[in-house]
Parts: sequence; structure tokens; C-alpha cells
Amino acid sequence: MLEAKNLNQYYGSSHTLRGVSLRLEKGRCLALLGRNGVGKTTLLKCLMGVLPVASGTVALDGREVTTMKPHQRAALGMAYVPQGREIFPRLSVDENLMMGLAAKSPGAGRAARERMLETFPVLKTMLHRRGGDLSGGQQQQLAIARALVSEPKLIILDEPTEGIQPSIIKDIAGVIKSLRERGDIAILLCEQYFDFAHELADDFMVLSRGETVAAGTREDMDSEHVRRHLAV
Repeated sequence: MLEAKNLNQYYGSSHTLRGVSLRLEKGRCLALLGRNGVGKTTLLKCLMGVLPVASGTVALDGREVTTMKPHQRAALGMAYVPQGREIFPRLSVDENLMMGLAAKSPGAGRAARERMLETFPVLKTMLHRRGGDLSGGQQQQLAIARALVSEPKLIILDEPTEGIQPSIIKDIAGVIKSLRERGDIAILLCEQYFDFAHELADDFMVLSRGETVAAGTREDMDSEHVRRHLAV
């Protein structure tokens, strides 16, 4: 579903991604792990087209999208939940959800919107409240629902547990598990916390200083080796 080959990216004279490659299949969850500042968010933004790559290729479902704009990738089935949620604070919950349908044809997505309200029942009670009035956990649920309402082939989640209370983290984990069990979507989960990622992911990839330092399936990964790359 997603394949990136030999991605390189620079920020000024700093080489922020160094020949990074990954492959993610439909129905599987890939956990991208690493400390803050190692290039995780940079990689995700390159996959979505928010940042250009200096070299390398990105393909979605067999189609190269390396030079496509973010909205074009979204129309092809990519969805992105950014770090910090980035919901629209002055729009209502319902209007935020409708923004997730911007890449779809007019009138599409009503059934998907209803499914999201069943998946995140707290949003159903707050449809007319402004997004900025929600708690951090509620905003994160809204950000995930906004991404999923487009019925993507691939969803990219950038640290969905950051600053979230434990009860909401359990809810988010449950949603990711159910998506994985459905088998019709690929999930790229960027995380700092190994235990959360280990509970959900099939495959793992660890970044350090813009390079892949470990990769493999759940069975292949040495948890102590991974934790060393996550410890401060």
C-alpha cells in the first residue's frame, strides 16, 4: 500500500533524512519509533507531500506520488493526523469532520461521518461546539475521525498519545486495533512509547539521526535494543 525508497531530505545544511526506505502492506500496522528530533515527523511530512524530498520515491498502492501535492495524495487515499492535532479551533466539531471530506466528491461521506460518530460517541454530543473548546483528548479523537471520514487506504498518525489522558489513550488504541482487524487499511503509527506501539503494530522501524537503525516484525524486534534508541 505504501512504499518509500531511499528518501533524502535536508534542512539547510542539515541532512535530516538519510536514505530512508519503508514498505507497508494493507491490513498491517507499522510503528515508526525514535526519540524527539530524529526525523520521524519529517519523514511523515515527506510521505504526505507537506515537505518535498531531495531524492527518492514515494508510491501509494503501486502509483508513484513523489511529486504530488498533499491534496492530490489525499484524494488517492492518504490521510494524516498531525502531531499536535491541528484541528480548526473556530470551526464546530461537525465542520471539522466535513473538512475531512474536502478531497471527496460532493455529497460523499455521509455514511462514513455517521460511522465516525459511532466510533467516537463523545463527538456526537458535541457536534455544534467549537473544536477549540474541546479537551486535548477530545481534539485528538476529532483529528482521527476527521482523517478516517475520508475512508482512506492509508492513515498516518503522528504521536497520537502525546499529552493525552490514559482513558483516551485506551480508546485510541481500541480504534487502531479495530482498523487493523478490518484488514482494508494500512496504518503508519509514529510513537515514542514502545509499549503502546508494541501492543498495536505488526512491523517496526526505528529512526536515529535520520537513519533507519532497526526494522522488522514484532517477532524480530529485540525490545531492549529498541528501548535503548528511545531512552533520553
